[in-house]
Amino acid sequence: MIWLGIDTSNAPLSVALVQDGRILCEQTSTFSKTHSIQAMPAIECLLSDANLRPTDLEAIAVSEGPGSYTGVRIGVTLAKTLAWTLGIPLVGVSSLAVLAANAVPFEGVICPLFDARRGNVFSGVYKSKGEKLHPIWEDRHGSLEQLLSDVSFINQPVLFIGQDVDIHKTAISAGLGDQAVFAPFPQQLPRASQLIDLAEQRIPASDVHRFVPNYRRMTEAETNWLNEQKTGEVE
Repeated sequence: MIWLGIDTSNAPLSVALVQDGRILCEQTSTFSKTHSIQAMPAIECLLSDANLRPTDLEAIAVSEGPGSYTGVRIGVTLAKTLAWTLGIPLVGVSSLAVLAANAVPFEGVICPLFDARRGNVFSGVYKSKGEKLHPIWEDRHGSLEQLLSDVSFINQPVLFIGQDVDIHKTAISAGLGDQAVFAPFPQQLPRASQLIDLAEQRIPASDVHRFVPNYRRMTEAETNWLNEQKTGEVE
């Protein structure tokens, strides 16, 4: 089976083509171009390099979030459009799980995170069992302080992974001391080939028409609307 993987959930862009467990080609970049400009040309370049046509694709894997609202939305919209047009399966995978998969196997727990501003993070806690990745807790959005408090009770090393870890490295070290381990820089970027590997484990595929991003928190517009409703109730 020929898979296309798309991860635009955060600043890095990663796309890959995998056929029957073999990486045909993969591109991961951190250029400052927006994903709406960069993603489709990157996919077209991969197809050209692999001497494939879009109609040769048999399944699509996409990072469904959490992460950047705009980035997640671009990747999901692109994946849904291609899957619907080509009539092929679409499988969504947590963008945090994609990062965590870079650290398999690790003797301890794996904590991928993305900065969510104002002292908050998107985070997950995973454990590798052999070559497979298993979630310990559901991915979530919350304060870094609460995350560190929660993982401090895990009597194992905690590996923090992701580009945004550097933003919080001082606080993580202060909160966990020697329990905190930091992934080396080659593991900090998402890889679309990892995304495809995880997607293959999650078959059956999603309903393309009903598939939606998993933001793990309300958008700013939704939050503002709820606040307005509450204010109206008080008045």
